[in-house]
Amino acid sequence: MILPGKLSRLYILDLGLFEVRGGERVIGIPGFLMQTDRGQNILFDTGFPPDYLTDPARPAQDGLPRFGRLLDYRPDQTAEGALALLGLAPADIDLVILSHGHIDHVGSLPLFAHALILMTARERAEPAPLYFGQARPIPWPDAAYRLIDADTPVCDGLTLIPTPGHTAGHLSALLTLPDSRHVILAADAINRASEPGEGFPDADDPVAAKISADRLLSLAPPGALLIYGHDPSQWPTLPKAPQPW
Repeated sequence: MILPGKLSRLYILDLGLFEVRGGERVIGIPGFLMQTDRGQNILFDTGFPPDYLTDPARPAQDGLPRFGRLLDYRPDQTAEGALALLGLAPADIDLVILSHGHIDHVGSLPLFAHALILMTARERAEPAPLYFGQARPIPWPDAAYRLIDADTPVCDGLTLIPTPGHTAGHLSALLTLPDSRHVILAADAINRASEPGEGFPDADDPVAAKISADRLLSLAPPGALLIYGHDPSQWPTLPKAPQPW
């Protein structure tokens, strides 16, 4: 175990709305705030860079228009703003789990350099976060890192599962809440319900992505809720912070 205690609560953070490739689909950008019964705060993914809210030219500088555009990105949809809905500030985060280094997951990571950052060794081996396309505008923060390469219990009720494919160092999570509900945070290991049938076209390695997705689903207890990375139909149905899941 990396943290003492037991998972006690899960919040789904609304970190914006994004239109993919001129309307191919509209996706939500999720983050997750988990709390333990000992008062520790765990953040899973950090959303887009806060600069995207204050500098309209920044997305184009990063080449983002080649992939799509932000439809909705308010102050309360930055990582800092979403945490504020729960009465928290970045300084209150004890542990950050990074599923992978793409722009909509790593963008606010520098705000949390005080916290332990937990990710796969393979993803951290990149010279800088993968971000988007050829853009590498942010370095890895100067922080304490815990690097893993196997299934890893974080605390009672939270286990991380390496799921390579979307990226070589992708990471997903299995959760068990105090009322015995089970949740899978697939992130982009399965970013939408249709992706397996489509052959994982958004993955760097579609073959590895299928193997990872199959394994992740095989580990899921009966009745577990699978939260996809960016499913257009599921996203509106999920309760968002400050409402707990």
